[in-house]
Amino acid sequence: MKESFRHSEHKKVDLIGLGNAIVDIIVNIEDKFLEINNLDKGSMNLINSDESQRLLENCKVSKQISGGSSANTVVSLAELGNYVQFIGRVKNDQFGNFFSDDIKKSKTLFNTPPTIEGAPTAHSIILVTPDAQRTMCTYLGASVEFEPKDIDFTVIKESKYLYLEGYLWDSELAKKAFIKAAQIAKQSNTKIILSLSDSFCVDRHRESFLELIYEYVDIVFCNESEVLSLFKNDKLANCQEDLSSLCELVIVTLGSNGSLIVNKNNVEIIESITKGKIIDTTGAGDIYAGGFIHGLINNWSLKKCGEIASICAGQIITQLGSRSDIDLKELIK
Repeated sequence: MKESFRHSEHKKVDLIGLGNAIVDIIVNIEDKFLEINNLDKGSMNLINSDESQRLLENCKVSKQISGGSSANTVVSLAELGNYVQFIGRVKNDQFGNFFSDDIKKSKTLFNTPPTIEGAPTAHSIILVTPDAQRTMCTYLGASVEFEPKDIDFTVIKESKYLYLEGYLWDSELAKKAFIKAAQIAKQSNTKIILSLSDSFCVDRHRESFLELIYEYVDIVFCNESEVLSLFKNDKLANCQEDLSSLCELVIVTLGSNGSLIVNKNNVEIIESITKGKIIDTTGAGDIYAGGFIHGLINNWSLKKCGEIASICAGQIITQLGSRSDIDLKELIK
């Protein structure tokens, strides 16, 4: 069987990630805060700049990080020693300058010039409750205006993998950039990976996501709720056939129940690995994807890819935020 998720060895860039360039603002709160602000625990909410200001006035910031789903995955790959680049839109403002400086600390290439006009840089207020669940309130700002001219398409041709973040699908301009990048990747034998990002995102774009996957995508990362939303089902066990025929490789994360690697009709079950007390689940899926792709870049077995992914995710949930406090390379060894 041809494994279409295997990359071209001769390409010099390991992966390019496209996504929302967002500054993550991490805040510890009590459950009552969610009730007062009418927020469902674990949800991702799009807010405007006024709502962002109001939320920030009523809570204390614990940590600030260059984030966004795709950026988290790309940074974890950089920390594992891969040659990677992130492409996302920021404005020449305080959050934009912070994002650019912070992401480069991980040795991730970030060459997208900041815009001088349009909306401010995106930021996400991540509200972490005592049970380690996170509720996100995101102001998408400049990232919504992400468009084809923000991408250096020549570099996509030189990359083994192109990683696309489902959240970008919410913007028509970004969608155009997304599809053009996917077309160029396909022509250049660059393997295309899609992260479904969020079950609410899948609800909004189910049909067009399925079209995108069938036409372009080699590998899909998703969690259980995203799978159920994609196939309009209420049981994962009933989605086996759909998952097998979706694309060459589908990875489904199941939280504390581990993960499934679906490669056509072969299913590998990977156990979850927790490296200590769970403090914050922010970015666990993103880091899982980074660990898994690190294995793919090195042409390791799918089982080994899954185990590395589990180790990375198991570490990140024992600390605050989506950047590992310890050396991931050493951890994997």
